[in-house]
Amino acid sequence: MSDPQTDTTAMTEAGEQPPAPPNNAKLTRGSITGHLVGQTLPGIVGVAAIMSIGLVDAYFIGKLGSAELAAISFIFPISVALSSLGVGVMVGINSVVSRALGAGDDAKAARRANFGIVFAVITGLALGTLLFLALDPLFSLMNAPENLRPIIGAYMRPFAFGFPLLLAIMGFNGVLRGQGEARRTSMVSISYAAANWILDPVLITGTPDFLFGSFEGFGIVGAAYATIIGWVIGILVAIALVRKTAIPLDLSLLRGTNLLDPARAILRVAGPAAFSNAINPIGLSVLTALVASAGQDAVAGFGAAGRLQSFAVVPLLALSGAIGAIVGQNWGAREYGRARTAALYAGLFCLGYGFVTAIVLASAGEWFADLFTDKPEVIAEFALYLEIAAWGYAGFGILIVANGILNAIGKASFALGQSIARVFLVMLPVAWLLQPAWGSAAIYTGELLANAFGALSGAALVWWVFHRRSPDNSRAAAAKPA
Repeated sequence: MSDPQTDTTAMTEAGEQPPAPPNNAKLTRGSITGHLVGQTLPGIVGVAAIMSIGLVDAYFIGKLGSAELAAISFIFPISVALSSLGVGVMVGINSVVSRALGAGDDAKAARRANFGIVFAVITGLALGTLLFLALDPLFSLMNAPENLRPIIGAYMRPFAFGFPLLLAIMGFNGVLRGQGEARRTSMVSISYAAANWILDPVLITGTPDFLFGSFEGFGIVGAAYATIIGWVIGILVAIALVRKTAIPLDLSLLRGTNLLDPARAILRVAGPAAFSNAINPIGLSVLTALVASAGQDAVAGFGAAGRLQSFAVVPLLALSGAIGAIVGQNWGAREYGRARTAALYAGLFCLGYGFVTAIVLASAGEWFADLFTDKPEVIAEFALYLEIAAWGYAGFGILIVANGILNAIGKASFALGQSIARVFLVMLPVAWLLQPAWGSAAIYTGELLANAFGALSGAALVWWVFHRRSPDNSRAAAAKPA
């Protein structure tokens, strides 16, 4: 771990101006291990709450029939891809806010935070409109059967209209994360997830004793209504929580300021990060189309297993979100040794957790499948997916943590490059080439190998960036004669 006094001396000797003492950059002080635990644990609760929305949706929609469950399997990768674009915007806001705080410039952090929220809402409006206009050709490309498209459209149209609400939440969460406010971020997520838990059974399947009479429910479109109402609640909670932080919501800070500066700063990270996050679900969409050639039951099993997998990797997703603020603030304060230590500990956790989880899921696949369906063909596909793909969880964890680190320090283009290579040079070619001989097992093997590649390439990129900016190298540069 680096010595702050030594780092400051080295920078002064090298002719650099040391950063101002951080005021609200609390992650630049104290134990790195403590910050990792303190930022990740609330994140686990928050991410688990978000992921539970998909599981609760799948459970109640599954009661409507196998056609509705298959429709959700087609919808899932698209909704994840769009949400991933929103996560990219959140990551961009997190990155610029955390680095500004680390450098001791609270005013810049506040301006960029408030601009980021406005930027997130505008992005949501654009993406929601595009989704609404592209629904039919999009699901045609995914080989969605004709009988499922009306069901898919019934869900996706209100989802598209409500999508800007989700992006607003992403904007607020980016501001909270950049300040290291993991608990408040978690509270926002829990609020809109809890609304979904309560509303799903009522709006999807209905109830025989709803207030003064029976209520039949809206079917699959009820899941979309529940999600939208939850987003509204989440925004209200986020506004209340942000007001209690060092960077409250104050759009007046944007008056008379050059908005191009925060726009460029956020887009420099948010653009590549958004596409990097979206690459994985885009690949998943292609895999879903390949699985569709094996029939509706295969798609249902693959989609349901994907929902369980999303829940199983919650700690890894929470860690990837937590690492951004920790590394970002320390990078802004030029505490490179602390940033490097955080990256090392995070990678070791991914390895341990990933392999333990793979053992559990691969050995109990059919038991988990029984929670979603009683159809033997769907259960078999569900179990096959876990037997193969679960062994890539450790690699997936290292991949997303590496991406979180690279995004936090303004190297989002590196994360994007390795994500593109992972999907288009490994996952899809393997799945496509081996499918004629191996069937759906080839598709799941492609995902496994892609995660292994992502781990190796992500770790290598992080090591290279940190090696160039390590405290040892800073001291060596200071010792060289001018």
